[in-house]
Amino acid sequence: MTKSFPIWLLTTFLLTTVSNVEAQNLKKLPKIGYLSLASAASPQRLGALRKGLRELGYIEGQNIIIEIRAAEAKLDRVPNLIAELISLKPDVIVTAGGGAQAAAQFTKTIPIVALGTSDIVARGLVASLASPGGNVTGLSAFSPELTGKRLELLKETFPKISRVAYLFDFGDPSHTSTLKELQSAAEVLGATIQPRGVRHPDEFGQAFLDMGRERSDGLLTAAGGLNNAHRKRIVDLVTKARIPAVYPLEEFVDGGGMMSYGISVPEMYRRAAVYVDKILKGAKPGDLPVEQPTKFEFIINLKAAKQIGLTIPPNVLARADRVIR
Repeated sequence: MTKSFPIWLLTTFLLTTVSNVEAQNLKKLPKIGYLSLASAASPQRLGALRKGLRELGYIEGQNIIIEIRAAEAKLDRVPNLIAELISLKPDVIVTAGGGAQAAAQFTKTIPIVALGTSDIVARGLVASLASPGGNVTGLSAFSPELTGKRLELLKETFPKISRVAYLFDFGDPSHTSTLKELQSAAEVLGATIQPRGVRHPDEFGQAFLDMGRERSDGLLTAAGGLNNAHRKRIVDLVTKARIPAVYPLEEFVDGGGMMSYGISVPEMYRRAAVYVDKILKGAKPGDLPVEQPTKFEFIINLKAAKQIGLTIPPNVLARADRVIR
């Protein structure tokens, strides 16, 4: 009489085999290491990257893996998180600002797609925009003239403004050229710029006390890792000070700020997928030119203006790409 093979043993064998096959398949999938300087749950950034990948035929969990890490606005965590991602041996790393700089210090072989990094050349991440030359490429957000445009919008909206504070990160090497551009614009527009540099989030409070002492009646904030990571705190301080401000990114306005003019963050992250796709198909990051911003948006939050007792003129409202009412 032939012995029957135990059903439970057969089931265990089949499940183990399937699990091993699935594990092997997952290991073969291209892997993206993604580091957010703020929250990993940001729908604008990670969501836009995923959208861009889907448009190119990449479905997370099916033909690509995304390993996600987030610094949660604690920039001192960035080096450890980058080291953690590198240990996973990703095919490419996608990150922004200080995250890209940290990644470049850790690895010279894994391709890095840097997003929104101000003055990516001055930081030494690439040799030039046209020919990056190393393992870093991506999309730059460096446009010093944009700060002058923000000052122009601030003066057009509130013509009586004369003393404009400029909040920037001392650790960002682009602040010198940006401040120079801003000073030139201020001379034309009849405004005085009051630079306020910070090195640590604990210095934001003192910076606003200084603005009050110097009777600043307007504010521009620089784009950069420190300001972006702590945008909620900045917006709260601006609201408390009841001072009109123009920000560099729409995320400030979506978080309660009054006006922003700058690059489209979702568009930049969606475009990052194009770089990822090219790299996964064999392109060398050093051969992929860094893309400069081409799409800019002016966004107004009427609720924020009302909260501090300000009115946006109709002619300025008419120029907005998006109005939050």
